[in-house]
Amino acid sequence: MRGWRSKLVFLLIVYFAGFATAIYCLVPVPENRAGQSGEKSFAYAAFKSDEFAQSFNAGLHKFIDFSRTAAEHAGRFIKQKYEQRQRGEG
Repeated sequence: MRGWRSKLVFLLIVYFAGFATAIYCLVPVPENRAGQSGEKSFAYAAFKSDEFAQSFNAGLHKFIDFSRTAAEHAGRFIKQKYEQRQRGEG
């Protein structure tokens, strides 16, 4: 079973992914693209969507790697402090 920290990180990722999606959907269309035919603007939007998805995916993986490293560092620090307290050095 996963720990509460893993659940918290997962919920934060889902929350911010939803938030980023909402921002992306609410961004106004540039005026020079508004007058294009539906087919062209759809292709442009699909291209921009793929570009955004790749960029978001790369950022998400960086965030996950950073959070994993930070969690490992915090775990070592807490373990060290716990052992010091057990020895009476605290």
